[in-house]
Amino acid sequence: MPIDLYYIPGSAPCRAVLLAAKAVGVELNLKLTDLMAGEHLKPEFIKLNPQHCVPTIDDNGFALWESRAICTYLANQYGGNESLYPKDPKKRAVVDSRLYFDQGTLYQRFAEYYYPVMFGGAPFDEAKLKKLEEAYEYLDKFLDGQDWAAGSEMTLADISLASSVSTAEVVGFDLSKYANVTSWLKKCKSTLPGYGDVNQPGVEMFKEMFDKLTKK
Repeated sequence: MPIDLYYIPGSAPCRAVLLAAKAVGVELNLKLTDLMAGEHLKPEFIKLNPQHCVPTIDDNGFALWESRAICTYLANQYGGNESLYPKDPKKRAVVDSRLYFDQGTLYQRFAEYYYPVMFGGAPFDEAKLKKLEEAYEYLDKFLDGQDWAAGSEMTLADISLASSVSTAEVVGFDLSKYANVTSWLKKCKSTLPGYGDVNQPGVEMFKEMFDKLTKK
């Protein structure tokens, strides 16, 4: 049976799960979850996920949230392509490191800079911008001399990071200062399975929401 995915298409973490499922080759039963209408606060959803966040999956009674955990679960449970999430401990550790970097640094700093402006009407904070730029400097260094975020092959790290970076790009964050990131993202757009079908429409939806909320 397909795995239920509770999601919103504009969300970078949700798009990472969609891309991971494409790469692994697993079918998802998409359940659009309207956060503005409070669908994530319904008793049946809170029973499934007490943290009431998306993305959340329900795999035949096994519930899981946090996008990077879902991505690694899909690769472990259903993946036949070991390069996506290598079994070698050292290679896997590098992939995990990049996933944690995305969650705790790159995407986190994006959220800290942009979300108060989008959802709270706050002015842009120069100090937070500098922290975001620092995160992209790190990513640029990670990519120095290699094709992909965790080495010579595309992995789940690239899927998660591409979801985050493409979101920053679409709202006007200047990637031109980071040559390695720019060339890597171009490669992701042409290489990641389902990028045009799954990630690009969601990115465009995020931009539409950003422009509306900031009255661009």
